[in-house]
Amino acid sequence: MDDYFSAEEEDCYYSSDQESLDGIDNEESELHPVSSKKSNTQVITQESLLAAQREDLLRVMDLLSIKEHHARTLLIHYQWDVEKLFAVFVEKGKDSLFSGAGVTVFDCQYGNSSFSRSTQMSCDVCIEDVPGDQMTRMDCGHCYCNNCWTEHFTVQINEGQSKRIRCMAHQCNAICDEDIVRNLVSKKRPDLAEKFDRFLLESYIEDNKMVKWCPSTPHCGNAIRAEDDKLCEVECSCGLQFCFSCLCQAHSPCSCLMWELWRKKCRDESETINWITVHTKLCPKCYKPVEKNGGCNLVRCICGQCFCWLCGGATGSDHTYRSIAGHSCGRYQDDKEKQMERAKRDLDRYTHYHHRYKAHTDSSKLEDKLRDTIHEKVSKSEKRELKLKDFSWVTNGLDRLFRSRRVLSYSYAFAYYMFGEELFKDEMTPEEREMKKNLFEDQQQQLESNVEKLSQFLEEPFDEFSDDKVMAIRIQIINLSVAVDTLCKKMYECIENDLLGSLQLGIHNISPYRSKGIEQAAQFYASWNSKGADKFLPLDSGTSGVTSRPEQGSGSRSSEDTICSSSQKRPKKEGSFLNNKATLLDLNLPADFIDPN
Repeated sequence: MDDYFSAEEEDCYYSSDQESLDGIDNEESELHPVSSKKSNTQVITQESLLAAQREDLLRVMDLLSIKEHHARTLLIHYQWDVEKLFAVFVEKGKDSLFSGAGVTVFDCQYGNSSFSRSTQMSCDVCIEDVPGDQMTRMDCGHCYCNNCWTEHFTVQINEGQSKRIRCMAHQCNAICDEDIVRNLVSKKRPDLAEKFDRFLLESYIEDNKMVKWCPSTPHCGNAIRAEDDKLCEVECSCGLQFCFSCLCQAHSPCSCLMWELWRKKCRDESETINWITVHTKLCPKCYKPVEKNGGCNLVRCICGQCFCWLCGGATGSDHTYRSIAGHSCGRYQDDKEKQMERAKRDLDRYTHYHHRYKAHTDSSKLEDKLRDTIHEKVSKSEKRELKLKDFSWVTNGLDRLFRSRRVLSYSYAFAYYMFGEELFKDEMTPEEREMKKNLFEDQQQQLESNVEKLSQFLEEPFDEFSDDKVMAIRIQIINLSVAVDTLCKKMYECIENDLLGSLQLGIHNISPYRSKGIEQAAQFYASWNSKGADKFLPLDSGTSGVTSRPEQGSGSRSSEDTICSSSQKRPKKEGSFLNNKATLLDLNLPADFIDPN
């Protein structure tokens, strides 16, 4: 066993088999946390979206004794942060809470919103006399005919104002009752009523800082809720792993800004332009780039224009190897020479980091095929009469390889911006930058060395080895798995404390390192008390949505396969919350949460 490691590397490994086994046991315990530990992230499916929204609405309605549309308006204003809403209520009181959100709750409440048919009333909008049963009065006391209300609601919904439809009286900021809006609009425009309900439902995601759509393509229909840490990486039940902050693929140890800049740099032609700047010069006539492939300093463009390669100035065609007739450019131009040297230096630096980033990304894709090979080797080994019966150390080592390879790949993108001048030019002196660069690269090289060794041992044909050799390979893989995990932790600590932690600008934060990998979001289950919840049912008792609990997918899909947007919220197609069995567009409680008594 000692033949595989040098004296300098022994510190990274456990010195005995028992310590190695302890290390892998600890790792396995992290991979299977106790069920009592609550997940920080939850998957909200199409079926559970209504229940998730309803849970927050009921909490606010119970505490403040207000109607549903008032509770929704407050929650939208405070971005569905119930704890923040309660804190404002405790600190500043109910009046300040309502005024800050633009909610007007009148002391004089009107019991009936409609009137008797025999009563003739005049509408102040259309100036017509209509029967009383065609008039509707809002909580604020303003009363108009149903046709005028319907037209007002239709315009507001078409303009995207469904979440905060205000009374149409002059300077009245009262929010219209959702049930009245739904009843009036559905009589003439059922499709618009569905759109209204969908806007209300989706406001829980669109206006909620703690909930975001999964950026999968095609869209899986799920959303993710992060309870505590908004700076995290999460795996949706569809298998996609992504950054909750920017909705791009999981990219730690890069910050979101670093990753966005790196993606753009790799995607566009910025480095091609750099190469053109270094190796070509523009024709003074047609302004096309011209490359000099030999000969003297007189260059002829394909348009026929001759110019001097040294200064780029237009010249005639008469020349010798020493001079050009009628032209002299012997004066040194400092700015242009510095610009060319800088462009070449930047290109070489980018090529260095991108080459290593791409190498580890390609290795990760190739090693992904190793999983099937490993499973075949394990199956063959289990059929053999070996002393060792448990081969979980192989799959654990493979999982560790995938995680560390991803970290290692993105660490080069991080280093490109951390030690360059694009983001932190004024944050560090050249001496500090060089010192931190050496510190980081030492840890990066240690991690890279151990990752390559782990990959090498996992590719060994252990299914053909004898008992003794299998045991030796087992100890090597366990040792390397623990060592790689330790080195990843140390790299993240170095980044968080020594590199990013010392900067004055706090905009560059990274998702914390997790030994067990990116957290898989748990399924959301509503936790409200169903007793008494039916009293909050909307006036319109339409079809009740049914909350189901689908099984969580076990497959995992690489985030490299998904091109994700950097926008925070994802537009939804109309009708995306409809299924073949039931509709989720009304706001009734789900049937399985209604007390049958």
